[in-house]
Amino acid sequence: MEGYLIGLVSLVVTFFFIIGVPIFLIIGLWVVGVSLAVDFTLSNLSVTLFDGLYFFGLLALPLFILTGDLISAAGIANRLVDFAYAALGWIRGGLAMSALGACGLFAAISGSNSATTATIGGIMHPAMVKNGYDTRFAAATVAAGGTVGIIIPPSIIFIVYGFIMQLPIGELFVAGIIPGLMMVIAMQLVCYIFSKKNNWGHVIKFSPKNVAKTAVLAWLGFLAIAIVIWGIYSGAFSPTEAAGVTTGFCLLAGVFITREIKIKELPKILMRSGQITGMLAPLIAISIVMQQVLSQLGAKAFITDMVTSLGGYYPVLFACMLIVLLAGTILESLPNTIILAPILGPIALSVGVDPIHFAVIFLVGDAIGFITPPYGLNLYVASGITGIPYLKLLAYSMPYLISLIIVWILVALVPDFSLFLLSGVGF
Repeated sequence: MEGYLIGLVSLVVTFFFIIGVPIFLIIGLWVVGVSLAVDFTLSNLSVTLFDGLYFFGLLALPLFILTGDLISAAGIANRLVDFAYAALGWIRGGLAMSALGACGLFAAISGSNSATTATIGGIMHPAMVKNGYDTRFAAATVAAGGTVGIIIPPSIIFIVYGFIMQLPIGELFVAGIIPGLMMVIAMQLVCYIFSKKNNWGHVIKFSPKNVAKTAVLAWLGFLAIAIVIWGIYSGAFSPTEAAGVTTGFCLLAGVFITREIKIKELPKILMRSGQITGMLAPLIAISIVMQQVLSQLGAKAFITDMVTSLGGYYPVLFACMLIVLLAGTILESLPNTIILAPILGPIALSVGVDPIHFAVIFLVGDAIGFITPPYGLNLYVASGITGIPYLKLLAYSMPYLISLIIVWILVALVPDFSLFLLSGVGF
C-alpha cells in the first residue's frame, strides 16, 4: 500500500513540475506527501528545516549574492567588460570571447551562475548584436559563460557542498581555479571557431595603451578579486568573513568611489538580493529533509549497490558522472548537490577518488546542467534578458555544451587539474 501511495504522490508532483510549479514547492509537497504515506513523523520536518540552515558558513550565501548585485550597480562589472574587450577585441569573435572572459572575472567576485549570466548578459548581449553577431549565438554565449559562476571561486555551491560533505571550503575554492579557467578557455575556442566561420564581430586594433587604460579603470574589480583570494588563501579570514568583507568593499566603492550607487537605491538592491536568497535558502532546507526521506526509503542503499556493483575506479567514477549529468537536466544545481552529493561522494571515496577531486568533478557536472535541456537555468535567464525564446537558444548552446563536457572528462581523468594548486598554497 505504501508503494502505491508514494507512486501517486510522485505522479502528482511530476505533473506540477511539468506545468511549471517552483521546484521548492514540488520538493516540499513530495516530502510531506511521502512522510504521510509511510507514517514518518511530521514534527521532524520543522526541526530538520531549522537545523538545515543553522550553519555559520551558509551566511556566505546571501553575502556573495549581494556582492554580485553591488558589483553590477556600482559599475564595476562594466569596467571589467571594457578591460576584457580591450584585451581580446583584436581577435575575430573577440567581443564574444571578452564576454566569456568577463563572466570569469565576475564569477571570481560573485560566485553565482545565474547572477553572472544576468549581469554580463545584460551588458554584453546588446553590444554583441550591435557588433554584428547573431542574436541567438550572443544569447547562448552569455548563458554558457555563466556556467563558470559556480566553479571559479568564490562559489556559492562550493560552500553548500563543503557544508554538506564536511570538507574545507578554502580547499574547494583552490581546487576550482584551474578547472574554471579551462572551462572559459574551451568556450572561447568554440566562440573563435564559430565567429571566424560566420565572420561575426568587428575586429578592433590591438592597443597596449587601451588595455592598460581599461585595466586601471577596472582596478576596483581586480581589488575585490584580490581581497577574496588573499583573505581566504592566506587564512586572514574564512570564506564567510571574506564574503562580508567583499560585500562591504563593493558597497563603499559604489557609494564613494564610482558614485553609481545612490543611498536611496540601497533598499531596492537589498530587496533584489533578498528575493534570490529567499528562493535558495528554503530550497536548501527542504532538500535536506528530502535527503533524509530518500535515505529512509532505501534510495541511498539502492544507488550505492547499483554503482559499486560496476567495480573498479573508472566505471564507478563515470557512473557517478552520468547520474550527476542526468539529474542536472531536470534539477537546479542546489537540490542536485544536496540530494546526490551525500550518496555519490562516499561511493567515489570507496574506490579511491580523492574527496576534493570528486567535489570538483561533481560541481563541474552540476554547472554543465545550467545549459543542458530541458532545465538549463542559464538558458532561461538568457532568454528572459534577451527576449529570445528558450528553444531557439538550444542549437547555439550545443557547441558550448560539448566543449564543457570535454573539459569535464579531462578534469575527471587528470586529478592534478583539481589538486595541483592545493600543494602550492600549503594545503
